[in-house]
Amino acid sequence: MSQVNLIEARGVSKTYQSKDGPVESLKPLDFAIREGEFVSVVGPSGCGKSTLLKMVAGLLPISGGELTLAGKPIKGPQKDVGIVFQSAVLLPWRSVEDNILLQAEMRHLPKAASQARARELMEMAGLKGFEGKYPWQLSGGMQQRASICRALLHDPSVLLMDEPFGALDAMTREKMNLELQRIWMASRKTVMLITHSIPEAIFLSDRVIVMSERPGSIAAVYDIDLPRPRTLDMMASAEFGAYTKVVRAHFFSQGILDH
Repeated sequence: MSQVNLIEARGVSKTYQSKDGPVESLKPLDFAIREGEFVSVVGPSGCGKSTLLKMVAGLLPISGGELTLAGKPIKGPQKDVGIVFQSAVLLPWRSVEDNILLQAEMRHLPKAASQARARELMEMAGLKGFEGKYPWQLSGGMQQRASICRALLHDPSVLLMDEPFGALDAMTREKMNLELQRIWMASRKTVMLITHSIPEAIFLSDRVIVMSERPGSIAAVYDIDLPRPRTLDMMASAEFGAYTKVVRAHFFSQGILDH
């Protein structure tokens, strides 16, 4: 992993204007995400996790402070970012391959090169043989794999994921955590994952950012020093349990816990 900071936030805040006056969503935040790093953000519902992700993507303007990607201020949607949402958002009338290639059409990328890249990504994500299938013919986990492929098609340096496995059942979710770890280790993208699941954050991450209740602020940042590749068996280890306990304590101290 590089020591270069790819994403940097200095005093980044978000305030919404309402008819009753300004509403503070995020208190000033300071953090950095290094190139090639996997960072998760956990926190209670409504603490501004998704707002933060949208600001990093350039989909929401910041209200104060400075937010940069590769040293440049983030203003408007970023070309060097891929986004995966909680729902796979696949078009039902398009095949898996054509859903992935939608990214190329929107960005006016060369067709032949994009098709070759899509095939390569589908193979990496375990979708080989499903290129011509339609979303309704796939399981929820496979649909999310297709949406990850679509987010990676234009080869962004950053992958932003907003609760990507929140709608999946527990067993599928565990399998997808293994898949995501494998895809990340193969592609070495910089990943920022928003999740409610503390075990998921610990399993996948190099570091976990813990947020407080709204207005969101950073309560703590933990380095996760577990060997990779990580296995599901590791979740039963004393080391894993210790990380889970220390992160969970933040939510018990505030009287709130999502999972």
